[in-house]
Amino acid sequence: MDRFLAPNTSEALAHSHLTENWFTWDQDHPSFNETLVAGCASYQAFTRYLSGSDLFIVPRSRRELEGVLRRYAYDSIHNAIAVSRQTLQRGGYSRTCSLAEKSIRDVLNTNDNATVLLNLHAPQTETFTGTDVSLSNSNTRIRT
Repeated sequence: MDRFLAPNTSEALAHSHLTENWFTWDQDHPSFNETLVAGCASYQAFTRYLSGSDLFIVPRSRRELEGVLRRYAYDSIHNAIAVSRQTLQRGGYSRTCSLAEKSIRDVLNTNDNATVLLNLHAPQTETFTGTDVSLSNSNTRIRT
């Protein structure tokens, strides 16, 4: 994880703050802290992708990868909103999503991060060792 979001980044610090203070983080601020939630959401999106635990359709392109990470971030944002006792300011949800999306784009634009993440869960191609057998009176070939 440190390759993508080092421990001293705002995303990692936000994630640490929210997870350590999950039941009281929203009481520290007079209104819903959009920046804190967005940073944590971005961090959790990468953590969730790296684990691969619920990745059913593997992204094949950078665009698909960004889409998966954005959906993971939205899930995290929804969870934070659900437990928060603060109300969102007008446009707060959109701003929070935009901040998380920008963070995700920044990580993917750094070095070869997008390529590394795509290759992480890419299906391995299987090579068959064997011989082809042709069925008589047919154009069907079977690899054994």
